[in-house]
Parts: sequence; structure tokens; C-alpha cells
Amino acid sequence: MKERLRSIIKTAVEELYPGAVTEEIRFSVEYTDNPQFGDIAANIAMQLAKSLRKNPKVIAEEIAAKISDPYIKKAEAAGTGFVNIFLSDTPFHEWLSSLLNAGESRAPLRPVLGAGKKALVEFVSANPTGPLHIGHGRGAVVGDNIANILEAAGYKVKREYYVNDAGNQMTNLAASIFSRYSALFDRQLQFPQDGYHGEYIAEIAKDIKREYDDSLFSMTEASALEICRKEGIKTILNCIDGTLKLFKVKVDDYFSETSLYEGGNIDRTLKKMETAGCVYEQDGALWFASSRFGDTEDRVLKKSDGSYTYLAPDIAYHDGKFDRGYDLLVDVWGSDHHGYIKRLECALEVLGHNGKKFDVVLVQMVGLVNGGERMVMSTRKGQFITLDWLINETGSDAARFFYNMRSPDSQFEFDVELAKQESTDNPVYYVQYAHARISGLMEKAEIKGIPTDYPNLSLLTEEKERSVIKKLMEMKDVIAACAQYNEPHRLSYYLTELAGEFHSYYYSFAIADENAKELSGARLALCKGVASALKFGLNLLGVTAPDSM
Repeated sequence: MKERLRSIIKTAVEELYPGAVTEEIRFSVEYTDNPQFGDIAANIAMQLAKSLRKNPKVIAEEIAAKISDPYIKKAEAAGTGFVNIFLSDTPFHEWLSSLLNAGESRAPLRPVLGAGKKALVEFVSANPTGPLHIGHGRGAVVGDNIANILEAAGYKVKREYYVNDAGNQMTNLAASIFSRYSALFDRQLQFPQDGYHGEYIAEIAKDIKREYDDSLFSMTEASALEICRKEGIKTILNCIDGTLKLFKVKVDDYFSETSLYEGGNIDRTLKKMETAGCVYEQDGALWFASSRFGDTEDRVLKKSDGSYTYLAPDIAYHDGKFDRGYDLLVDVWGSDHHGYIKRLECALEVLGHNGKKFDVVLVQMVGLVNGGERMVMSTRKGQFITLDWLINETGSDAARFFYNMRSPDSQFEFDVELAKQESTDNPVYYVQYAHARISGLMEKAEIKGIPTDYPNLSLLTEEKERSVIKKLMEMKDVIAACAQYNEPHRLSYYLTELAGEFHSYYYSFAIADENAKELSGARLALCKGVASALKFGLNLLGVTAPDSM
């Protein structure tokens, strides 16, 4: 509908002002919130005012007088230059019919953006040094929702978890496990200063004892630590994978950082950067001249002792992503990595990749409030609230919806008590209850013998009915915006608004009235459309749409 009206407006403008609509003239066509201002508002007159050197209100009046279409009842100028368009009921009824006939495909709700293009979403990627905590949960939900939404928009999506299984943190993990393992044989080994103190470390040590007995002491220290490292990573990754499955988060591949070293990927990537003339040696170290490409300073890639910095494998990893043929790369990172974005973008530019295909979504940490009391955690000290605990406490649906209620880059306090409430004060309950309520209406209709298969939608003439359909029509644009800007929280806002429109409609009219079966059939068809959209949207957020509550 919006595209049709955009075309009608452009035709009217071309007839009035030939050649006025250029690539620089971009105007909006949006649904209105207030029926007094019509169904659609366009700001075309304000966009043309400068080039035409004319009062925008006069331009709007001229365009409104020129617009004509069977779907349009009238068009009028408003405010400082808006063109407000009032539609007949017909386009709303036709659109609702198309949604109902689309069935499970829900084609009218899906934007066509990806058109089969390949997208890689890398998210969570928590260091395998312990169980996932509540902070990781937000990144998991944001990444999974972005992947779901991109799929709904037509992309072929792969979900990837980058496993940081190399570097100092893995050394500290191995030393922590070996220390706990030694204690099981009454051998006191100094616990590393930066070691990990969680009870899970002791459990891993016990598993190693069961499998290897005391054989680690007959090995070289390096060999013993390597066993501790590998067993620790394997156990923790299995734990992480189990948590993500419990949270309905899909991961297609766990990509090992170690594989970049073993496969020579890092050396090959650095060689490409040397060929591009953007690296140099100084004080025995290899530097990336990133300041030449907009970074605040140059960055070390390889230290004087021959070891790589974190940046080198990250560049190689992302270089490899492009080599795998993806059209879009989305990374979900913690907000503390903000300064890291520019240096990686500079490296990708040097390597000849299109920076517009790479986007980073920064996720702020989460505060947890339970019973009015803030909960504090420290992963290294072993004082943290696991994601498993939160899922078991609130349920996966509530946890996922709550994580998605705010923009990823905004601070968020998770209210555990609110998430557990079975009341309309709880946002996820409010939305799910709308779907359950519609299921209840359908059961009543069947009992009362009200037909819903071939409704006469032209009977839907109430302003609230038009308002509900209009809100349904917005979903396609909402999903498109979520996909374009990697902002899945917009969908949570929308679903809450759609549920609100339905609840208001439910209390305003008799929907399953056996004394007005034809009208009730039409109203139930509208409810079916709402239920379809709610289920579609909730599923994109990894949340169920229950039939009863």
C-alpha cells in the first residue's frame, strides 16, 4: 500500500512539476497514528520546497488536488506541508484477505531485503573460561534475534560462535584446573593470581582425575597443562552449548581461534597486509599503520617476542569471513569493545573488503534486580549469576523477551520478579495473552457455530477495526527496519503495541456473537490475522505463542 501511494504521489508531482523528483529528493510515506490526519502522511512538499522555491503548504495543496486513485477517498494538505491521504475500506480488507490466504508463509508480513544473499551473524563468543552468565544472555538473545529477523527478510543466515581458545586466558584456565587437580592428591600448587575460582573448576579437575588418575604428574608440566586446557575447554563449551539450547539459541558452528594458528591463516593475512604496504617493523615488533586509515594510533600485530596480539587473529578471522563469500557480516560484541571497531574496519579496508558489509552491534551489560535487591557478580572470582539460573527462574520466554525490550546499546535492569508475574504488567505475558485470548475466541466460535472460513470482510467498518489492520500492515516495515539497522528491540515494541490494539478492540466489541454470525465471522477473521502476526513476531524473538494461559 505504501509503495502504491508513493508511486501515485510521484506521478502527480511529475505532472505538476516535470523533473522535480530526483535521486536527491527522498520523501517519507508513513501510516498516521491519528485518523484525523488520514491513513497515510507524506512529506513530499517539504522536500520539494527548496528546489521549487515555493511555500511547502502551497505545494502540498497542489499535490493533494492532483492525487486520484480508486482506493483514495480524499487527499488534503495539512500542517506546514504534509499531504494527508484518506483511504477507503477496500485496501484494508484486501490486505487482510491476502494475509489470511498466505497461511504459514505470512508473505504480506515479510520484507524482501536479502533475496537469497548470505549473512553471517557472530554472537555470544564468550571466552570458554566458565558458564554463561546473565550478561552473556543479552548478547545471545540479540544475536539470535538478528539472525531470525534477517532470515525473515530473505537472507540465508549462518550463526557462528567464535571460540577464544588461545591466549593468556586459556593459560590461566589450565593453571587453575591443574592447581585444583593437584589438591585432589594433597599436592599444594600455588593457585594462579589471575586464575578462575568457580566451583566448576574443581568439578573439571575431578573429571580429569577420574580419567587420568595421577598420570599428569609423570608428564612434563607443559603436557599436563595442555590436557587441563583441552579438557577444560571441552567441558565448558559443552556447558555453554547446553545453556544455549535451553535458551532456544541456535548456533550453526563453533569456530576455533586455535584453528587460525594451526591453519596458517594469521600469517597469510599479515602477508596480504604487508603486500598492501600498511605494516612496518619497529622495536622488534610488527605494527599495523592503522592511523593512516582513520584510527587514533598504530596498532601492534606481533610482539617483539614473536607472539601475536589479539588483533592479529581477529583480522585473520574476519578476512576469512569475507573469503567465505558472505554478503553481510554482523558481529555482536560487548560494549567494552567499542574502541576495537575502528581498527578492525581499517584492517578490512586495507584487505580490500567492503566495509558497508560489516556491522558491529554493541551490547551493554545487564543489571539484575531480584525482590528489589541488586545482584552483583564477578566471573573471575567465581561470583556470578549463571544464565541457567535465570532461565530456570523466569522461563526462557520471559528472559528472552525482557532482554529484547531495550536497544542493545542502552543500559538495562532485568527485573526478575516482574518477569515471573502472570499479569498484564509483565510485557511478555501481555503479548502472549493476546494470542491465547484469540485462541479462546476461536474455540467459542466453534461451539456457537460461527463460520470463520469465508468471512465477509467488508463488514469491518469500525474505526478500531481499521486501526488494528493498519497496525498489522506496519509489521513488514518494522521487520525491515530491524533487519536494516540490526535493532531487534523494535519488534518487541511493535508486538506490545499490536497486543494493545487487540486488547482494546476485544473490550470494545462483541466478537463471537451467535446473534450476528456474519459480522462475528469477519471480526474473528481479523483476530486470526492478529494471532498470525503475534505468533510470527514472537517466534522471531524465540518466544512461544501459547493457545492458553
